[in-house]
Amino acid sequence: MMRPRLVLCCALLGLAPSACGPSVEPDPGVDRSDSQMVDTDHLKITVTGRAEFLPEAVRLLEAQGQPVPSLEGLALTIEEPLRVGVSDPDSVLGNGSINASGDFSVPDVPVRTVNLSLAATVEHPGLVRSSTVVFDTAITRTRPRTDIIGARAWALPVSFHDALTRAIGDTAIRTHTENRARTLREAGFIIGRVVDASGAPVAGARIVPDAGPFASRIYYPAADFQSASQGATSATGLFVYVHSGAAADAFTLSVEGAPGYLPRHAGAAPGLGLVLTLYPGQLAP
Repeated sequence: MMRPRLVLCCALLGLAPSACGPSVEPDPGVDRSDSQMVDTDHLKITVTGRAEFLPEAVRLLEAQGQPVPSLEGLALTIEEPLRVGVSDPDSVLGNGSINASGDFSVPDVPVRTVNLSLAATVEHPGLVRSSTVVFDTAITRTRPRTDIIGARAWALPVSFHDALTRAIGDTAIRTHTENRARTLREAGFIIGRVVDASGAPVAGARIVPDAGPFASRIYYPAADFQSASQGATSATGLFVYVHSGAAADAFTLSVEGAPGYLPRHAGAAPGLGLVLTLYPGQLAP
């Protein structure tokens, strides 16, 4: 029998319960005549990549004359971020650490509990708890079937979070949360990056959620992080979604007028930050 929290998770994410259960699917390929069946109920993969501070956060630290901290030795968790949002006990899928070069490798990650995405999460004093999406079923239309390599996990220093909070403003955050929160971390938030095929930030992009009420919660920080508008991305390509500070929400995000950017799964819950990069095509630059 499916656990009550899992049923809630499936309902929240707009999935039929059967989509959250066992599946046995063939490996992808042009010619499947000789392909083997992959039992995703028992498949485990390794997630490898590099953890770094968000580039815009690094520039802000340098502009303020602050040193960029080291991530060496910090714990890194592989999670299903939207399961985290509904406090599902099976949300954590693997644990590892970051080495001196910023690299990480987390083995034995089971894919059977992946509903929408996988994320690499970094949490430590001086950092805001943030989960970076490293695999999204919106792009693949299936759970992971092979190891994930070259993943990127972005860390967010508290000072960067504080700058974003000030840019959006106390009044806006309190309005969106009905006075439940005064900071992005308390409310829950998404920080997104719109980049082109080479990975360069895209200015003038507008983000469109699939649910109308969420559109009013999207802000675009100015390049100097002194303010934020609801027009379009600045030269940084950044946008911020302010959550309600209440129950978790799940939805998809698209780039307006840019069909080459596939819709992406997203979600938010109090106390959590999700980092999402929107890029054209199916392969991250």
